[in-house]
Amino acid sequence: MAEIKFTTAEEAVKVIKSGDHIHLSSVASAPQCLIKAMCERGRNGEFKDVHVHHLHTEGPAPYSEAEFEGVFQLDSFFVGGNVRKTTQAGYADYIPVFLSETPCNVAMIQVSTPDKHGYVSLGTSVDATLAAVECADTVIAVVNKYVPRAFGDAMIPVSKIDLFVEDDQPLEEAHFTEPNEVEVKIGKYCAELIEDGATLQMGIGAIPNAVLSQLGGHKNLGIHTEMFADGVLPLVRSGVINGEAKNIDKGKMVSTFLMGSQDVYNFIDDNPAVLMMDVGYTNDPFVIAKNDKVTAINSALQVDLTGQVCADSLGRKFYSGVGGQVDFIYGASLSKGGKAIIAMPSITNKGVSKICDTLLPGAGVVTTRNHM
Repeated sequence: MAEIKFTTAEEAVKVIKSGDHIHLSSVASAPQCLIKAMCERGRNGEFKDVHVHHLHTEGPAPYSEAEFEGVFQLDSFFVGGNVRKTTQAGYADYIPVFLSETPCNVAMIQVSTPDKHGYVSLGTSVDATLAAVECADTVIAVVNKYVPRAFGDAMIPVSKIDLFVEDDQPLEEAHFTEPNEVEVKIGKYCAELIEDGATLQMGIGAIPNAVLSQLGGHKNLGIHTEMFADGVLPLVRSGVINGEAKNIDKGKMVSTFLMGSQDVYNFIDDNPAVLMMDVGYTNDPFVIAKNDKVTAINSALQVDLTGQVCADSLGRKFYSGVGGQVDFIYGASLSKGGKAIIAMPSITNKGVSKICDTLLPGAGVVTTRNHM
């Protein structure tokens, strides 16, 4: 393998020019040193009208702030907590798309250290990042010793990367609160619907963790999901999750990104039992349906009496994103013995019903009544 030549973040981002579309890798893998250097160039007036694309990211997102109006335009595919206020204030846009390829001029990603065969791993974030790498004019990679060496589509040759920056910064972690009494009750209800041998998909937050905490007595569960977090680890270690009943990727946990603590990142490092795959594979309903008893558990902000599910907005205010909810609800419905579940408290913390005769004005329908 030829020796890799590193440059600085400040030098690497000089490839960005006015009008470019920039893709950032997601969640824990957002390349913070490149983001900081890019914003410094923007602050100095070196370009304008640069579009930034990403899914959910953890950590600072300064390019979305009001000071960069006209310099950066954030077109996010998922509204995370770090860009929620600026999006709702009108300084950034939310693009409600099914997760797939995203055209761009520059892909700014984070990868593991190269192995002896000349490969690096995308680690915790494959999702749309792999597609961005394949179609970008320029790929800038932050090589970080803290990025786990994950397998599957995460492995890419260094030849696909144009510029290398070294920055050993621990990955952003996401910590979830312990489920409350209502969430535990929801977890128990869901656990009753999950059969032995089921393949699970779960979303983000306290309810998925509450469900997982109730599955200790189950057998031969599998994982084919968009993401997973710490809640799966006790079930893997106890043998409840083993993937033995899966028809495809037997014995493997399949995901496209991770969101959790350092324990999760350590778990996937050099672990052949975990396949980090392109979102075009994990979220394809017809791939999902190849496993039997697919049980998809997602949540919602509001559901009306006809079955319309709003999961990304509070009335006219964008709150999160479409994510893979529709993909997995459809995939589960196609699966032999599959079940699609929307799990949520019936009221908000403020006592407002989440089950209503009509959705709030401006609320978007993520999952249609016919899907439900």
